[in-house]
Amino acid sequence: LAEITGTSPVEVAAEVGVRAPVLAPPAAKGALNIRREPYRGWKDAVIMDNGQAEVVIVPAVGRVMQFRFRNGEPTFWENEALLGKLPDPESGEWGNFGGDKTWPAPQADWPKLTPRAWPPPVAFDSMAVTAQINEAHVTLISPVDPHYGIRTYRMIALEPDRPVMKITTRYEKVIGDPVSVSVWIITQLRDPAGVYVPVPAPTLFPSGYHAMSRDLPPDLKYSKGLISLTRPRDKSTKIGTDAGSLLWIGRETMMRMDSPRDGRRRYPDNSSSAEVYTNPDPNAYVELEMLSPLKLLEVGQTMEETCLYTLIPRRLADPEKEARQVLGR
Repeated sequence: LAEITGTSPVEVAAEVGVRAPVLAPPAAKGALNIRREPYRGWKDAVIMDNGQAEVVIVPAVGRVMQFRFRNGEPTFWENEALLGKLPDPESGEWGNFGGDKTWPAPQADWPKLTPRAWPPPVAFDSMAVTAQINEAHVTLISPVDPHYGIRTYRMIALEPDRPVMKITTRYEKVIGDPVSVSVWIITQLRDPAGVYVPVPAPTLFPSGYHAMSRDLPPDLKYSKGLISLTRPRDKSTKIGTDAGSLLWIGRETMMRMDSPRDGRRRYPDNSSSAEVYTNPDPNAYVELEMLSPLKLLEVGQTMEETCLYTLIPRRLADPEKEARQVLGR
């Protein structure tokens, strides 16, 4: 843990949950500022600010709730109905707060390891986490999930001079039988002008993707190395790919996610390393999802996945043309 948090073993062993002081007003451009302040009904959020972009972390719900240019368009979707509320691990209903989180993949294994197929495993999705604050990053530390026997660590860093966030997600097997698992990153984003996937060459899938849902977006297209789609309003859809990057395009801002695929390793979900889910109205969001290779995790072992999130201002009216420029397609 000291390696991932950058703190000493004594600091790591100290009782968590102690409120850190507010460090300073928002940062000047080129300087990183990390502070605690209320956010949209939650009393104790952590804000990371470098003068260009800001990251909002809400430990009470275990999520990175927002990533955006300062005073710019929000990129992450936030569920307005649950603002300021807390998760309930005993609930049979999913508390879909929005933002960015991690679940264990494959999802098909959940009913084999937990008492329910849905909602997601409790310590991954519906329990508060602890925030350890360092000068350069914040680490979220979860409870141990009672069924997977895994604790998660998410080290969140914002570069001091660029609108780039890096999240390294580590799974630590603490108790129980060995389990084959993949680190699954789920980022919920607002209704897009378009979502784009750069397909590697060669690809495992002749159509560029494989269908993970019965329905697919009517405008789903694979052309010249690029998958494009928008969100259907009336149905949920999902595709899996062997890509290492995903791109969301909003009205004013683009957000690119990068987590390079390891071609030597085995992946879940029919060998998917990047997936796109679209949700129907009234909750108008899409999910950009990254997955790590599978690993048989035994007590005392760890695994991790690093994802880079980059904000890019829009310059062109045509989102596909812009996507091809950004993704080199």
